[in-house]
Amino acid sequence: MKKFVLPLLLSGILMACNTSPEGFKLEGTLNGEIENGTQVFLKKTDEANQLIEIDTATIENGKFTFTGSSSMPELHYLLVNSVRGNIPVVIENGNIEVSAQKDSLAFAKIEGTLQNDLFADFLKDSRSLAQRAKSMSDEMRNASGINDTASMASLRDEYFELQEEAKTFELKFAKENPDALISALIIEKVLTTKALPEKEIQELYDALSPKIKETVVGQRIKGKLDKLVSTAIGAKAPNFSAPTPTGDELALNDVLGKVTIVDFWAAWCKPCRAENPNVVQVYNKYHDKGLNILGVSLDRRAEDWTKAIEEDGLVWNHVSNIQYFDEIAELYNVRAIPATFILDENGVIIAKDLRGPALENKISELLQ
Repeated sequence: MKKFVLPLLLSGILMACNTSPEGFKLEGTLNGEIENGTQVFLKKTDEANQLIEIDTATIENGKFTFTGSSSMPELHYLLVNSVRGNIPVVIENGNIEVSAQKDSLAFAKIEGTLQNDLFADFLKDSRSLAQRAKSMSDEMRNASGINDTASMASLRDEYFELQEEAKTFELKFAKENPDALISALIIEKVLTTKALPEKEIQELYDALSPKIKETVVGQRIKGKLDKLVSTAIGAKAPNFSAPTPTGDELALNDVLGKVTIVDFWAAWCKPCRAENPNVVQVYNKYHDKGLNILGVSLDRRAEDWTKAIEEDGLVWNHVSNIQYFDEIAELYNVRAIPATFILDENGVIIAKDLRGPALENKISELLQ
């Protein structure tokens, strides 16, 4: 009989190791005066960052339930009909418990799965920083009211230190929690806002666990980083073509000079229009020496585009799909304009996003 003990133990261990939730069950409790039958919506953001409905439940005696299956962790939001605010929650397989007050959804308690526990830790520290900032602001207001200059100076120094702490808090969390979905969301925000050099963002992404890299947000980061690599300084600029104001098709490779500026702009972009006189001056000064420019407009209406070209005296080549942030902007990972890429005679990117005197200094250096 003893000979069966070891196989049975091994079998039990294997079964325990292979046991994982096949789906999720989210059980919610909403405290406060809430009518039975009130709808609760489970939503997530789509590719356009718009909330889309995934499922609906109804509240009975303050309780509601969602069930389903999730192939990977993903951030969702709970919205209650006729109640302000929402509750962010990570949907992943397992039992998730949500409890909240009707009048303060943002302070809901969420627990039960790894990602939601990590998210809760992040929110706890983030709210602590926000509370410290509010307390300092109140103290500074009181000190100002009684003209206590010494206290005001001391509080101001503390406030600046807190600002620096807040700036590094999210990055520190991402570095210390490579298994957290929120870490990937932090990295995506840093990538979108260009708050760190591309190399450091790549290092943050590389440190994420394989499971988090496979999530929707992880894949989005990878796609964006791949595009950054393709348009990094030293990379060959991706070729593209689009219609000119006269309707002809024009490709980047067709207009390369000794130096070429690819200028993403639009008639509606005030910073772009403010920079245009400088670009005109640079073009007029260096075109005969080999400078070409290809303007890529992100306008929505052709008449706005062509009118701005004429008004600003932009006499170089222009293309546009008249589709706002279109596939060309996507190809170059352009999220905001103005955005410029300076290419050498072989189409290799040698500088990016230079404006004002810095732009002329670079062109002068290349074409002297």
